[in-house]
Amino acid sequence: MTTEQLLTALHEAFGPGLKSVVLFCSAAAGDFVEGVSGQDLLIVADKLGAAQLAALCGPLARWRQAGNPQPQLFTAIELASSADVFPIELTDMQQSRRMLFGADPIAEIKIDMNYFRLQLERELKTRLLLLRKNYLACGGRTADIMRLMAASVSTFLVLFRAALRLYDESAPPQKAQALEKLAQHVQFDPQPFRSVLELKHNKQTPVTGQIESLFTQYLETIERVVLAVDQHLRSLPSQRETT
Repeated sequence: MTTEQLLTALHEAFGPGLKSVVLFCSAAAGDFVEGVSGQDLLIVADKLGAAQLAALCGPLARWRQAGNPQPQLFTAIELASSADVFPIELTDMQQSRRMLFGADPIAEIKIDMNYFRLQLERELKTRLLLLRKNYLACGGRTADIMRLMAASVSTFLVLFRAALRLYDESAPPQKAQALEKLAQHVQFDPQPFRSVLELKHNKQTPVTGQIESLFTQYLETIERVVLAVDQHLRSLPSQRETT
């Protein structure tokens, strides 16, 4: 299913209730990889009740079958009041987005960096704990460990880009570039992440003995960044205001 076909289906499902469709993330930031990345969409409508969701089931199933993630669905009121819950995601959207339909619902949203910092710490630590649990579930199977790293790398890079904003407000939208820039502020070697990205994009299988070594380095990099972010946040005045 193409973007144009999805837009047609959305108009049929919502009619005048469709307010905005926004392309964001990799496809808008310039690091989209054909065959690997999906097209991330934000859909804003007047109402998202059972009837509207039922009308979307077929079109969005075909959208996912085309290799795209499930769109983010908000009413206009919900989106406007979500800056305290999703500050990282909304900051990324503000930096890299392309309007496909309607008025821009993101531009005027104000992000409180205190909420941003809180979400960043929670997300990093939650993802680290999940990575460890999923590694145990792999049971030492190298193919599963490789898939685990490939599946998790994009999420960690998004969070690393968010971490960079603690040190530098001019974080580049491209995740790989943000990784390199974060390494200028936090002491870690970005090479393990480069290697995992190559595995993900090229779908190449390295020598079996290299997988465990790569995971060890990958995990240590994540732990270093989590610790640095934690220490950075603990060093901030408790009532510091940033806009």
